[in-house]
Amino acid sequence: MNRLNWSEVAPAGAKALYGVHHYVTNSTALPEELIHLVFLRVSQINGCAHCIDLHTRDLLKTMPIDKIALLPVWHEVPHLFPDQYRAALAWAEEVTRVSETHASDEAYAAAAEAFEPKDLVDLTIAIAAMNAFNRLGAPFRLPVAAKP
Repeated sequence: MNRLNWSEVAPAGAKALYGVHHYVTNSTALPEELIHLVFLRVSQINGCAHCIDLHTRDLLKTMPIDKIALLPVWHEVPHLFPDQYRAALAWAEEVTRVSETHASDEAYAAAAEAFEPKDLVDLTIAIAAMNAFNRLGAPFRLPVAAKP
């Protein structure tokens, strides 16, 4: 079944959402690699094939495949990710699953310890933005670059 191309149908909405993405990727102090890791992990949780494909390809340009392949089980391979990255991934999972976790005080305290206040807010904006993209990409079945 063909589904709507959400960004063509609602270009003003797409522009607004891409504006948040631009802010996160160009106007924060967060490392680009960390942002893309968070984008990928959030997309994995949400099952957005387009975003998983896109952010995996972005990360393959700068990151060893071991880290990318083991991202879903990052907590089992702590030696692959620095402390701040692990804190960001934990916060990304907590915020993405907010209906289950309710953004617990423990998770917030751990994230707040790893990030300066502005960086924590920016990280949370990045997580929220990717969740929004996933909630458009998955239902509208955006295509993937991967070929059979």
